[in-house]
Order: sequence, then structure tokens, then C-alpha cells
Amino acid sequence: MISTATIREQITRYIDERGMTINQFARISGINNGTLSNILNGRRPISIKQLDQMTLAMGCSEGHFYEMYIHEYLFPSKPDWRRLGPFLHRCAELNKLDCLDLAARMTLDNTSYLPVLFETAETLFGEGRYEAAKMLYECVAESEKSQHSERLAFCQYRLFLIKLSADQEKNLQAAVHFESFIDKLDECYQLDAYTKIINSYLSLHRWEEIELLSRKMRLLAKVLYNLKRKLYEGQVYPKKPISFYILYAYLMESHSHKERGNYGKASDIVSLYDNPSWLVNPCEEELIIIDQFSEWAKANRYMLKLMSGETDILDTYVKYISEQKDEIYHALSYIMLAANRHDFKVDHILERFKEFIVYQPQKNKLGKISEQVNLNRYTRLLAELGIYYLNAEQYERGLAYIVDSFEYSIRIRSDKGMLRCMGLFEQFRSYASAEIQKRYQELIREV
Repeated sequence: MISTATIREQITRYIDERGMTINQFARISGINNGTLSNILNGRRPISIKQLDQMTLAMGCSEGHFYEMYIHEYLFPSKPDWRRLGPFLHRCAELNKLDCLDLAARMTLDNTSYLPVLFETAETLFGEGRYEAAKMLYECVAESEKSQHSERLAFCQYRLFLIKLSADQEKNLQAAVHFESFIDKLDECYQLDAYTKIINSYLSLHRWEEIELLSRKMRLLAKVLYNLKRKLYEGQVYPKKPISFYILYAYLMESHSHKERGNYGKASDIVSLYDNPSWLVNPCEEELIIIDQFSEWAKANRYMLKLMSGETDILDTYVKYISEQKDEIYHALSYIMLAANRHDFKVDHILERFKEFIVYQPQKNKLGKISEQVNLNRYTRLLAELGIYYLNAEQYERGLAYIVDSFEYSIRIRSDKGMLRCMGLFEQFRSYASAEIQKRYQELIREV
């Protein structure tokens, strides 16, 4: 039978059943004797801190009375933010997200709460409590969906960031939904938002969208660089100097052409992010950025020639990346792709760099590479290795790499990757050992 007694009644019953006095319970709970008496007599409301103290004294689980607290103390009338705010924070701390969501949604009829709900979401986001923050951003966004406000756009930006994961299907849904809100963000946030959505489309192989968004980001960054560069120095946003976004836009535009086989066009754009002459009096951070983009430019020139069929550049390319450790992992995918496309042997290169053919977090001079980009690169590398060994009639080894790539494709929910691996495995199934066949069938069941 479900108890219908109020929180106050249940506490009073607990004290009576154990033959305790109010003084004794006050001492156990750490609440002032007079304060406790006024609470139990209904002359004073319970704060969330006091409720937690009494709950602990009663031996109940943390948050035991929270749902009752919402109805009894927060929303019998217009809620007092002095109680509601701490309650939302405490729900987030205890992961009582159902209570947090219920309390937040009960405020939505009163738009005066939207600013404080938004600020609370920002605080929780800053603390890394992303699921709790997500619920509050969704409440604010729902209330402002017809306003087309800057706050609505920012909520959608935060929701996009929270939703990003290794799951490509979910990333696609999040990116497509958020894309229409970018232009409504404050300009100081737009550049980072463009970078994030471009990186999402990068792992999804949406090359035309990357080209379009890169151009938009470059145009905005150039305007801000020419007019307002000094205004953003020392600010939290954008996260990097504005010059970075101009160079990154060129890099991604070149990359989109390369992936579509437009090697000449991709090569022309490389010079635009290599040692930019327009960058005036670069600061220390900008010097690091220039150096990194120049390294990428040199590596990408070699790689584009190799992809175009100029196989005599291979040794020079390999020599260069061997001196640039951050480039090896990324370069191996394109070396394998070129080897499979133009039919040349790279066994000596694979032996030399075998320690890099494992999944591991990647970084460069500018920071860590996002997990979704990194996982996509590794999944692709495994597939190209599989194709290489299958072409060399090393079927067991090749199929092992194909199954590895299939496993990672499932992990990141890459439909394209899964279909490719399934097609290759079925084509060479007759060469598969019993062990490889068993592993493949287990993965098929997951799909």
C-alpha cells in the first residue's frame, strides 16, 4: 500500500515510532531544535539541505522524498527560486534526473523563470553534468521555440554539443537539426559552432556540406579578423585566434575536394593555408597555428600527389611523416587507399609503422582530435588494410582486418562502413577460417 502521508507526517511518525524526542532527532539530523519544531508544526517550509539532513537521519536513500517535495513545497503556488534553484542543483548531483525534469517543466507556464533555468543549465554544463544540463536546455528551447531568439540558438548549440558521440547516426541527426541555428548565434560563438559541425560532417563523409560550411565560416572569420580582431583577444570565445578559423576553413574545403577526387582543386587550396602572408603581427599562439598548418600543407601536398598516382613520391612522403609523429596515423589511411587504388606494395611501410596500427587517441600541436573523427579514421584504415591483404591473397589476414573494421563500423553506427565490410566478407567468405566465420556471425547478430 502506497503511503499518502506528507513528508512532515512521515518524519513525525518516524520520531514517534522510535520513541524519540524532537531534541534527539534534531541532534541526530544536525538541525537546530527550534527550526525542526517549526518545520514539523508546519510553521516553516523545509529547505532542500534540511530535507537531506532529515532523510539521512532516517536512514533513507538520498533524494527519497524529492518527488513529494516538488508537489508539497515547490509548486503548491508560484515557486520560490531560493528553494527551486538549490533543488535543481541537488537533483543533478544525485542524478535524480526524473525529479529535475519534472520540476523544470512545471515552471514553463511562467516565462520569468527562463533566464534562471538557462543560467542553471550553463552552470551544470560547466560542471560536466551534461544530462542534467540537457534537460534544462530542452525546457528553455521548448518555451522559446517560436521566438527565434539568440538564447534559443544557444540552447540548440549546447544540445548539439551534448549529443555528439561516437554514434554517427545520432551525430547526423544532431548536426542536421542544429545547422539552421548557427547564424542566429552570437558571432563570438559561431566560429566554434561551425568547427564542431564541420567535424561532425567530416566523420559522416558529407563532403558537399563541409565545403559549403567551410566557406561560410571563412567569410565570417575574415570579417571578424579585419574588423574586430583585437576585440576578441583574451576572451573565452572564440576558443582560438580568429586566424585559426580562416586557415581551418581552407583546410576543410581542400579536404572535401580531395575526398571527392578533385585533387587539382584540393592542391590549389593548400597554398591558401600554408604560411599566410595576410596574418599581421601574429601572437605566440598564432605562430604555433601557422607552424601546424604549414606542416599539414606539406604533408597534404605529398599525399595529394600520391593519391593522383605519382607513386614515386611515396618514399619522400614516408620520410616526411616519420619525422612528424602526429601525421603517421592519419597518413597510413591514405597510403593504404593509394596502394589499393594504384596497386603498389607497402609491406615495408606497414612493418615500419606497425605500432601505429592500433586505436589510440590522437592529438596535434593544436590539441586533441575529436573522438568521432578519430574512430572514423581508424575504421577506414582497418578496411583499407583488409582490402590490401585480400588483394595480396593473404585471405585470413585480410578478412581479420575486415571483421575488425566491421566491429568498429557497428560501434560508430556507420551504415556505409558496415555495408562495405559485409560485402567484402561475403565476397571472400569461402577463404574464412572457422574462427573468423564465428566472429563475423556474432557481429551480424549485433547488427
